[in-house]
Amino acid sequence: MEMVKPKYKRIVLKLSGEALAGEKGFGVDLGVVKAIGQSIADIVRLGVEVATVVGGGNIWRGAVASAQGMDRATADYMGMLATVINSLAFQDSLERLGVETRVMTAIEMREIAEPYIRRRAMRHLEKGRVVIFASGTGNPYFSTDTTAALRAAEIEAEVILMAKRGVDGVYDDDPRTNADARRFDSLDYIEVLQRGLRVMDSTATSLCMDNEIPIIIFDIAEQDSILRVVYGESIGTIVGGKQSDKGST
Repeated sequence: MEMVKPKYKRIVLKLSGEALAGEKGFGVDLGVVKAIGQSIADIVRLGVEVATVVGGGNIWRGAVASAQGMDRATADYMGMLATVINSLAFQDSLERLGVETRVMTAIEMREIAEPYIRRRAMRHLEKGRVVIFASGTGNPYFSTDTTAALRAAEIEAEVILMAKRGVDGVYDDDPRTNADARRFDSLDYIEVLQRGLRVMDSTATSLCMDNEIPIIIFDIAEQDSILRVVYGESIGTIVGGKQSDKGST
């Protein structure tokens, strides 16, 4: 019997900071980090090349601080440092599982991570190492969603996996307040932008559209969700790519 091969060879996994906080909603839940790390270890052993981008919202939200009067650039730089904290926790968890990992930062801090260099990142991936992109793009005013889109384009990833906690796709309304809200199976990039659907910020969505990088939004809390997505199972919502249509469930 022929073994089923993963659908994707190289992916970018985008994790929100909230996903690492678990039920606590703040800080780093090491049990959750370990569980996500195990899922990544499983797909790495299948030969999938994995890069990740981790948010920092479980520790600091620059936009919120800016709204309260803090200088926006300063607030965003603090958020970048929060992503480094999450990335180091994630690296530790993966390496405890026997997965070689490299944290690469857009802001240099050589004592704890490598500076981001595109060719070096691609070489790490080719050698089977998980690469964690930290500190966003290194610039204020850009989200970690935009970082995921930018890095995916740079390293020639086939897809961006947007792993959410408690959100199993994209809806036409908030399912928490509207029981009749419908989940989309697939969407076009332009529809996401025109309808203002909260998939990624508009900069990130436009970047994915320009580079034809599909985005899959799914609930990381579902059983084996990362593995299922990598094998091509239809879960969550896919934006762009050849499967794009306007279906909903």
